[in-house]
Amino acid sequence: MAEAAIRHRRPLSWRLILSGGWLTIVIVCAVFAPLIAPHDPLAQDLLLERLPPVWVSGSEPGFILGTDGLGRDVLSRIIYGARIALTVAFVAATAACVFGSFMGLIAGYYRGWVDQIVSRIVDIWMSFPPVLFSILLVAVLGTGLHSVIIAIAVIDWIRFCRVVRAETLVQTRMDYIDSARAAGFSRLSILAREVFPNVLPTIVALLSLEMGIAVIVEAILSFVNLSISTDDPTWGGMIAEGRTIIHFAWWVLVFPLIALFLTVLAFSQFGEGLKDRFDPVLR
Repeated sequence: MAEAAIRHRRPLSWRLILSGGWLTIVIVCAVFAPLIAPHDPLAQDLLLERLPPVWVSGSEPGFILGTDGLGRDVLSRIIYGARIALTVAFVAATAACVFGSFMGLIAGYYRGWVDQIVSRIVDIWMSFPPVLFSILLVAVLGTGLHSVIIAIAVIDWIRFCRVVRAETLVQTRMDYIDSARAAGFSRLSILAREVFPNVLPTIVALLSLEMGIAVIVEAILSFVNLSISTDDPTWGGMIAEGRTIIHFAWWVLVFPLIALFLTVLAFSQFGEGLKDRFDPVLR
């Protein structure tokens, strides 16, 4: 049995390895930012403004990715910006996942009036444009990291609810549910022990995708100056600053944009890779 399990165990895909590797680098940078960052991300020196990266002529040693319009080190600000991006990603996405998945499970499993109420709430929520709704919530709650997290969680729980509800409806029509009922399991026990484990791979993939979306939303709010203080380094804030000086210092825009793109792509591919590896249907 053990030998058969080893033979049928699917090897790690390159998608999972590469995305997981990049996310590991971002997490390490976020956790150990004070030890990794070569400079203080808030330190300004107008004598060092708009220095190019080290491989471009006119650069200065110690500023690998150059400096911005106030002489602040771009690499250090990207590293510290990873802290804010990952905090929003993990906290906001997890909150949306827990609430949305719970609502989707009970709506898809119990159906009837429970499903009708949850579906109507989702329809009402979907009538609001997500980005505009998030901007409105942050404007009402006030700028700050907690406001961004609340806004993302309040808006994006419906994504989990809809997908989990649909997947739960599919699972409840499977033969193993009828077998569990015939064996005398309670409805709550069937939901917790039979339906939820089979829906979990979908939830994990969606959670990883939602983390990438949360990073994008935080960057958008930072871009329009509705996230945290403008002094604190955020990828969206750096992109907004780099846009104004793109003709003089392209690196201020390009490098945080690359970090944002790779992180969002890694979250998406990591979730899909986990689903392919652990989904009982695909194994």
